[in-house]
Amino acid sequence: MKNILLPTDFSENSWNAIQYAISLFKEKNCVFYLLHTYTPAIASHRFMASALQGGNVEDGLQMASIRGLKKMVQRIKETYDLPNHRIDTVSSFSLLTDIMQELVTEKDIDLIVTGTKGATGLDEVFMGSNTVRMIKTIKSCPVLVIPQHFKFEIPSEIAFATDFTRFYTLAELGPLIQIAQAFKATIRIVYVQHELKALTELQQFNLNMLRKYFGSLEHYVHTVSELNSVANSLEIFASELDIHLLAMLNYQHSYMEMLTREPVVKQIAFHTEIPLLVIPELGLHVASKKKKNNEMSITN
Repeated sequence: MKNILLPTDFSENSWNAIQYAISLFKEKNCVFYLLHTYTPAIASHRFMASALQGGNVEDGLQMASIRGLKKMVQRIKETYDLPNHRIDTVSSFSLLTDIMQELVTEKDIDLIVTGTKGATGLDEVFMGSNTVRMIKTIKSCPVLVIPQHFKFEIPSEIAFATDFTRFYTLAELGPLIQIAQAFKATIRIVYVQHELKALTELQQFNLNMLRKYFGSLEHYVHTVSELNSVANSLEIFASELDIHLLAMLNYQHSYMEMLTREPVVKQIAFHTEIPLLVIPELGLHVASKKKKNNEMSITN
């Protein structure tokens, strides 16, 4: 049973992400947790405390949130036949990342699927501030980011971007491997090279471990020269090879960490038009638990 968290603000952008998640896990037994958070427009602690005491503001927001969730559930049921899926709703007076972290632990969430758009709705912005904050905050669950205009395609071509400088665990790669297995996808390991030189001994070791983890899955290694930036290089690579899903591990000095630095988010043009799977760096105790779960999921 997969537990999938779907944050929504009732926009068409979030509806598009919900549709993607349902299509992606169409054949899996799933519980979808539809989450909506609400806070007063004036987000100060003093105002929030006052609202909680008076109750009027919070009650009104809560009713609107619950009504919105009911409408969204109805829309899902009218659009899809869901024999393998259950939908639960969560309405919460809290900050989005706070309640998401609680739910990841409490509901044993396997994946978060969220829509994204630029902070001002501009297509050329990499992703909105809420999505960036989510990626930086959620440390124990992968996040799948769906561009606002992307319609579901079977992910038969998946790119995994890495520089081979870090050792990967099977638990961390589990979400990527499971998607590739489910859709018999080809994994294209892409390394953006800053300058022409051979891989170090450490990089070669980590590449060999990747190949071992991917096992019988069809996979290839691509080395591409950096063009202006890593972001631009990945964008061109994804376009030329018709990639349907781009995956990255999020750890210090990784491609993903670089792309979500505040100045970079504001300045760099990363015009990704495909879903982005962000896999967090797992601690040893989390990795051990995830490894067992992944092994069970892969063999079942």
